[in-house]
Amino acid sequence: MGTELSYALSKLHMLSTSDYASVVSMNIFVALLCACIVIGHLLEENRWVNESITALLIGICTGVVILLLSRGKSSHLLVFSEDLFFIYLLPPIIFNAGFQVKKKQFFVNFMTIMLFGAVGTLINCSIITFGVIQIFKRMGVGNSLEIGDYLAIGAIFAATDSVCTLQVLNQDETPLLYSLVFGEGVVNDATSVVLFNAIKSFDLNIIDHRIGLHFFGNFFYLFIASTLLGVLAGLLSAYIIKTLYIGRHSTDREVALMMLMAYLSYILAELWYLSGILTVFFCGIVMSHYTWHNVTESSRITTKHAFATLSFVLETFIFLYVGMDALDIEKWRFVSDRPKTSVAVSSVLLGLVLAGRAAFVFPLSFLSNLTKKSESEKISFSEQVIIWWAGLMRGAVSMALAYNQFTLSGHTELRTNAIMITSTITVVLVSTMVFGLMTKPLIRFLLPVSPPPKRKNSLANMESSNNPPKSITVPFLGGSHDSENELDSNEDHRPRTIRALLSTSTHNVHRLWRTFDNSIMRPVFGGRGFVPVAPTSPTEGSGNIQQWH
Repeated sequence: MGTELSYALSKLHMLSTSDYASVVSMNIFVALLCACIVIGHLLEENRWVNESITALLIGICTGVVILLLSRGKSSHLLVFSEDLFFIYLLPPIIFNAGFQVKKKQFFVNFMTIMLFGAVGTLINCSIITFGVIQIFKRMGVGNSLEIGDYLAIGAIFAATDSVCTLQVLNQDETPLLYSLVFGEGVVNDATSVVLFNAIKSFDLNIIDHRIGLHFFGNFFYLFIASTLLGVLAGLLSAYIIKTLYIGRHSTDREVALMMLMAYLSYILAELWYLSGILTVFFCGIVMSHYTWHNVTESSRITTKHAFATLSFVLETFIFLYVGMDALDIEKWRFVSDRPKTSVAVSSVLLGLVLAGRAAFVFPLSFLSNLTKKSESEKISFSEQVIIWWAGLMRGAVSMALAYNQFTLSGHTELRTNAIMITSTITVVLVSTMVFGLMTKPLIRFLLPVSPPPKRKNSLANMESSNNPPKSITVPFLGGSHDSENELDSNEDHRPRTIRALLSTSTHNVHRLWRTFDNSIMRPVFGGRGFVPVAPTSPTEGSGNIQQWH
């Protein structure tokens, strides 16, 4: 009896010690997050450093300190988990990106974005995979790698770091560039994850034309189904809030319902083996167009800042951890006797990333420009260079996919797998530090930004300060300045070239969508100008003027 009691007490002591260590780790991590925010604020005007790089550097420095204190046993406070990343950290970031995006710019450039994000990712993945197969075998590295591993490497390094890119570009100063790079980043992440999952689900030892057709059929099914699920989730939230007038009794319920419906769409997509990234992104777009206008004024302010704040904190969290995990001694111990091989593999991967991105950005930009009628809508060569450069950064998505492919429960057991993990970490660090540091100066050099025009009168300033941000209130496919006369003016001229034909069809699609949206969608699901004011709504005093107009 005494032995059992002592054993139970020892186990309880171990558990309490483990819990105490977890609490200490979380306290230190939260303190580091606060430090990242403060230092990022102090470096706000710096032309080289952004908050992603700041968090990465602080993470590396913290990892060095932990290594010294633990005598080389550990370098991080938390254990990286791809489930933690994909289930908890990534959804709020992608949702906020869709919720805050300028929808007119996004959908006007939708075909170009899909070209870069979907077709470009496939080209990039193919080039990286082919290059890795040819070079690694000559280096003697790929002897233990299978065809599935090579294809997975292509998907891993085709995934751009949209999080870091969002912090470098400004959608007010360079709206076209931001729209293209941001939209491509989100679609690219979704495409890379879908490709990666498809590669893992197929038996690649037996390859024939039917496998290829099945692969691409499955890919497009996932793409379309994921998008539709996000749209349906956004429409359902808009209909519930519009019909039930939840804000009459509690604005907290409105905000909670929006958050939970968005997260539910992501979880359902993962449960049904779809792309949660695409689902939650389009859910954010639909919610900002319909649901956001159905809630009370206080809920609009709350949701806007709550989503943005949560996304910002999680972005910082990701880069802080990546910095600490870069010094994980367990992975580097496997390659300590072959440092030249690790450096060579990292260099090859960086070169393939550069070549693979150039192979689709410039040709696809040329094809996109053929469909543009005016010079202002075309992608200039300077913008093409920035799009190529800004998409070279690799981040947490690449690391999460690499861990999924080359580790077992977070641990690396084979030398080749350890080389791939350390090479991925090296590529992430070098690309984020070098390409990230140079992106802001490159933009300022290639695209000098002129100061924004002044408002004509004080009344315009008052209206601007009272209205929500344009990124939220801008219509789904057009703004108030896009009158029907402007869209209809193209109908009087027959298109005489392919470029004019494509441009005219684009305007017709926009006009038809706006007509359909105003006559059918908004009366059912609500939206700006189509929401009856609730009796206790904060906008009751001034909202009746806008009701049903």
